[in-house]
Amino acid sequence: MILPLSSFTTRLLNKVPEVTIFFWLIKIMATTVGETAADFLSFNLHMGLTNTSFIMGGLLLASLFMQIRSEKYVPWLYWITVVFISIFGTLVTDNLVDNFGVALETTTFIFSIALLATFIVWYAQEKTLSIHTIYTRKRELFYWLAILFTFALGTAAGDLAAEGLGLGYATSALIFGALIGVITITYHFFKSHAVTAFWLAYILTRPFGASCGDFLAQPIANGGLGLGTVTTSIIFLVTILGLLIYLTKQQPNKLSKI
Repeated sequence: MILPLSSFTTRLLNKVPEVTIFFWLIKIMATTVGETAADFLSFNLHMGLTNTSFIMGGLLLASLFMQIRSEKYVPWLYWITVVFISIFGTLVTDNLVDNFGVALETTTFIFSIALLATFIVWYAQEKTLSIHTIYTRKRELFYWLAILFTFALGTAAGDLAAEGLGLGYATSALIFGALIGVITITYHFFKSHAVTAFWLAYILTRPFGASCGDFLAQPIANGGLGLGTVTTSIIFLVTILGLLIYLTKQQPNKLSKI
C-alpha cells in the first residue's frame, strides 16, 4: 500500500519537471527533432528504418534505465530520454506504415486504443494520472509507456492530417496549434480538469511539432521551406541544449500548479 506523502516530500521525489513554458517549448522541440532526426538517420544516412529503429531502441533503453535508476529529476537525463523516445516513437509508426503497409488511419486507431488502455490500467492501479506523483517505479513505467504511445499516436495523426488528408504541413501545424490553444484557454479561463488538459495538450504537441518539423525540413516542392533535416535538427538541438543548461541552474523540483 502506498501511503499519502506530504506536498514537500512529493516535490522532492517527483521525477517529472515542473510544467512551465520551458517544459512545453522543450517538448515541442524534442518532438520536432524526433521527426527530423528519424528521417535523417533513415534516409539521408541510408541506415533504413529497421537499422535505425534498433539503434535508437537501444539508446532509448539505456537512457530509460538511467532515468528510472535516478533518485531525482535530472534535467539533461529526463529530456534526452524524451528526445530518444520521440525518435523511437516516430520510427515505430514509420515502420508500420512503410515496412508493413499499415494505413495511417489504422495506426492512429491502434495507438489511440493503446494509449487509452495504458491510462485505464494506470488509473485502476494507482488512482491517479497526475504527473506530479511520479515517485514510484511502477508509476514511472506507466508514465514512460504513455509517453511512447503519445509520440507514436502523434506521428500517425500528424502524417494522416498532412499527407493522408492532403492538408499539408503548414495547415496541419495551424490546426493542431489551434487545438492546443483551445485546451490552454479552457484550462486557464474555464478551469477544465487539469490532468485531462495536460494529457490532451501533450498528445497534440506531437503532431504539432512533427508538422512544424516537416514544414521546415521538407523541400519547397513538397510544401516545406527546404531547410533540410540536418539544419532543422541542429537548430532545435542547440536550442534544447541552451534551455537545459539554463534549467539545470534553476530549482528543478518545484511543484507545478497543474
